[in-house]
Amino acid sequence: MPKKERKRLQVVISDEQDALLTRTAYELSSPERLISKSEVVRLAIEKIARELGEGENLEQYRSILDHDSVADEG
Repeated sequence: MPKKERKRLQVVISDEQDALLTRTAYELSSPERLISKSEVVRLAIEKIARELGEGENLEQYRSILDHDSVADEG
């Protein structure tokens, strides 16, 4: 069976965001299975896309992104 083709994406994140990713991966991990930060990112993408598809949290996500954009400029 051929390997699933994946696209690579590089993004710049803050130390705080990296700490959130690390903490989330740790909390989702179990003794049987360690969860990577990449898996957390993929999960977040799926969750956000699903919620937006259902018309949920659009304004909340926009507010977070607007706040982050202002913080990035400062």
